[in-house]
Amino acid sequence: MKIHDYESHPRLAELLTPPDKLAALLAGTGCFVLDMDGTIYLGGTLFPFAKDFLAAAATAGKRYIWFTNNSSRAPEDYLERLAGFGIPTSRRDFLMSTDVALDWLGRERAGETAWVVGTPQLHAAFAGAGIVSDDPRADYVVLGFDTTLTYAKLVVACDLLRAGRPLYLVNMDYNCPVEGGFIPDAGSMAALIERSTGVTGPSFGKPTRTCLDYILKQTGCREADLTFIGDRLYTDIAIARGTRAHSILVLTGEATVDDCLTTDAAPDAIVRSLADLIPLLEERS
Repeated sequence: MKIHDYESHPRLAELLTPPDKLAALLAGTGCFVLDMDGTIYLGGTLFPFAKDFLAAAATAGKRYIWFTNNSSRAPEDYLERLAGFGIPTSRRDFLMSTDVALDWLGRERAGETAWVVGTPQLHAAFAGAGIVSDDPRADYVVLGFDTTLTYAKLVVACDLLRAGRPLYLVNMDYNCPVEGGFIPDAGSMAALIERSTGVTGPSFGKPTRTCLDYILKQTGCREADLTFIGDRLYTDIAIARGTRAHSILVLTGEATVDDCLTTDAAPDAIVRSLADLIPLLEERS
């Protein structure tokens, strides 16, 4: 179950982080911030090593929380999916880009209305936060990972942006990994809007400082306690860049070996998958 065949790449061995360096990184980790799509599962299939990794982390005394940039679903959808995989999780330990967006907008754009280009689940989240999300004369536009995208939604959004309203992206991922490949994510939809209007805007998920600050506030951790694990260089890994947090890239999702060889957002460690971390965690238990 792979999106790409990283194991056959001639330069894989030189790219992978040596066990002694990995062990030191794990020793300094207090809390893993785990991505989901492409890291723990792919589409509807859990990676076979995922539960063993979680068990090893817990036995080694490491806390872990979940953070997904995927704004197309509700938190309850993810909690139900994890439970279906046999991984019970509390809402306290599950965070997402939508949480960050609602926290910021609720403070900085209080009392204003939005035009949200997003799924029914994203609209429901805005309603739950007391924010009108379907105002065609809105004060601002929000773009999420909209798997229900229509041309009519885009027309209203672009009209508002041309009229001077600001744009906010819930997340900026270009693709979402699924079984068999990728599907366009919010960052790709934002490129369409920018091409039409010339307008772009800030995002709230990984890799933004707003997102990192939200995670620190919710977990009570220090930056140096956190190790982000994920499959995207420009989100999961880039969020730790220039901070005291750390990052580990897995090759089970979007990033390829060639991506790693050319990136400016180099992770602190690169592994084939979470399976590479299990024996090192077990040594510490």
